[in-house]
Amino acid sequence: MPEFTIIMPCFNAAKTLNESIGSLLSQSIRDWELICIDDGSTDETPKILKGWEAADKRIKMLRNQGKGPSAARNMGAHYATGNILCFCDADDLWVPKKLEFLHREFKAERVDGLFGRVAFFRKRGKADTHSRMPSAPLSVPLLMGENPVCTTSNISIRRKIFLQSGGFDVNLVHNEDLEWLIRLVGSGATLKGLDELH
Repeated sequence: MPEFTIIMPCFNAAKTLNESIGSLLSQSIRDWELICIDDGSTDETPKILKGWEAADKRIKMLRNQGKGPSAARNMGAHYATGNILCFCDADDLWVPKKLEFLHREFKAERVDGLFGRVAFFRKRGKADTHSRMPSAPLSVPLLMGENPVCTTSNISIRRKIFLQSGGFDVNLVHNEDLEWLIRLVGSGATLKGLDELH
């Protein structure tokens, strides 16, 4: 059983998918599985995913037939075997030590979830801006004003805690991550920010 399960919803992601998966293959920690959920793509996404599945036994492809990103992520969590769930969208990139940072912190502290800083790019090259760490712990009032996690690709959570939360609201296609974070923190879960680029 791997330490990490990475869940990647994919919809018409052929242009970015190889680079996103490549950033996962570059991780300094290799104890992970990747569950890619094709959400009814009409481009080359399914073909690309089948190729990756054949090339690396850690990569699995599932089909969700257009039910949306929340349902796709929930489906991935259901099939996950790792103790820690990480989410990565099919157009995002991870720094090579992200899983190493997470491994260190999950072992050192009793936290339910972790997130880091995010770099935002308009085009390849230097980042246009970086997210900042909040000075206070994540709370419902803080999340109502600003979401320092920024993107679902920046959150990692113990699988048991994710399943207890009920997962993402499948009726939402926008801000589903923020709504879930508010429910999560409101129920008493502890989420820690790491002042490292993830």
